[in-house]
Amino acid sequence: MEVISFSQGSLLNLAGLAREAEIPRKRAESYLGILEDLLLGFRLPVFQRRAQRQLVQHQKFFFFDAGVFRSVRPRGPLDAPEEIEGLALEGLVAQHLRALCQLRPEGGVLSFWRTRSGLEVGFIVYGPGLFLAVEVKRAARVSARDLKGLKAFQADYPEAECLLLSFCPEPLLIDGIRCEPVESWLRALQP
Repeated sequence: MEVISFSQGSLLNLAGLAREAEIPRKRAESYLGILEDLLLGFRLPVFQRRAQRQLVQHQKFFFFDAGVFRSVRPRGPLDAPEEIEGLALEGLVAQHLRALCQLRPEGGVLSFWRTRSGLEVGFIVYGPGLFLAVEVKRAARVSARDLKGLKAFQADYPEAECLLLSFCPEPLLIDGIRCEPVESWLRALQP
């Protein structure tokens, strides 16, 4: 679990994971399947509907709970606390959005979007009556450059509602994209 904690919120590379754990790739895949069967983690697929750009094919991995991630992720002098906290925040948002998809009577699917050129949106929620693109930033100040991935996604999917969650003190509107304080947005989130 310690080795996979370094894959939290990242593109899942099973070959690299197996190499790091010093086990065969098939065994790493089996262990990952066990984590999913025990509901300790989940994979996010790539959102590919009507894809207009070349997208990555690797899934992302998240622990089912941000607290579990924080407890199994080792920390040391080479680990930036901001990086770990940012991944934990992204995991927290993932678990809330996943719950939203599962609790809605109409259902929904949680995925992410990333182009081969590196443009990314952390979460896409897609289902009947719901099309939401969410990016998460662990910062109190946000600017137009933080919206690069959301703007590209909005250009390809103008029907999607785009949202940036951060530690900004109050809601903002930057270039037509809503930027919300993550805490109040999570408290108000309902299926």
